Amino acid sequence: MCHHCVIENVKQNMLSRRSLFKGGAAVAGAAALGALPVSAAAQSPAASMPAAAGWSDLTHELWDTFPTYFGGQQLFFEKQYDFAKDTFNLYELCLSEHTGTHIDAPLHFTADGKSVAELPIEDLICPLVVIDIAAEAEENPDVQVTPDHIAAWISANGDIPEGACIAMNSGWDRHVATDKFRNVGDDGKTMHFPGFHVEAVQMLMDETSAKAIAVDTLSLDFGPSPDFIVHNTWLPSGRYGIEGIANLGALPASGATIVVGAPKVRGGTGGPARIFAFA
Repeated sequence: MCHHCVIENVKQNMLSRRSLFKGGAAVAGAAALGALPVSAAAQSPAASMPAAAGWSDLTHELWDTFPTYFGGQQLFFEKQYDFAKDTFNLYELCLSEHTGTHIDAPLHFTADGKSVAELPIEDLICPLVVIDIAAEAEENPDVQVTPDHIAAWISANGDIPEGACIAMNSGWDRHVATDKFRNVGDDGKTMHFPGFHVEAVQMLMDETSAKAIAVDTLSLDFGPSPDFIVHNTWLPSGRYGIEGIANLGALPASGATIVVGAPKVRGGTGGPARIFAFA
């Protein structure tokens, strides 16, 4: 078969599959969410999903010089095929697992914990708890989420939902394109940004069924941490973390659901993820 015929055949197959997917996805989405019976969804697919205005993208766009914990570049592109010459574009990527908005799997800080591929899918869709410390972070970049912050959230919103993701909103995501995101101090090496306090994660482990914690900074631990105590406490418990999350300020303190598109890399200690929420 000629090269042109192959291309045309592939195009037609793709178009056919795309049409099939559009119809099937609407029905399947409604059934999965429990929004409508399948028969009703087929008649009104738009009604099966939350309104577009209720969705929030919690993922930073990733680029080659995205700020990193260690300061060096962690994402590299090499173009392998070019549209003008090859009729398609393709890049080879080289990146660290812990770049951009990404997952910390239990294996990141254990000898034999779950890899990112082994995280159960039921742990990747969670009620979202947003603890807002942005005003405090404005005054003190080294502020940490403490048990008092959690207690205040419970007092205002009720019990933490089963299997929740507890997210710190420090407002730090707005600094992502500047040196302030790493915020290196006068000593030239110590970073200053918010994170969780070990007593807060211990409280979550002892008193809740929380599956994950999330931060809008470079680390679950606050910037000056000398020992990664939060990582070393939370991840070995079999739970996971999210670092570099974005746009938490657009979400309510309670009532939203987070969806974590974790990469399924065998043996991976984490990886960049596409994360979003709806409320």
